[in-house]
Amino acid sequence: MGSIIIGGGKSVTVIEGLQVPIQDREVLLKKLKAGLGAGGTVKDTSLEIQGDHCDALIAALTRLGYRPKRSGD
Repeated sequence: MGSIIIGGGKSVTVIEGLQVPIQDREVLLKKLKAGLGAGGTVKDTSLEIQGDHCDALIAALTRLGYRPKRSGD
């Protein structure tokens, strides 16, 4: 999981490497977006959340039973 800065100085937090079916990714994304008050989408095999939310996402994913790791620092 890491953040990227895109055009216009906006950042996106990308979650990669999830070993869950596509339907479950949609449900997980909806929970994460609601908890953060942010937008997001499923792109191929990753989740993209608008904004720099690495710390909050690590905490949320840990509560949900995942073992997230930060990358790209």
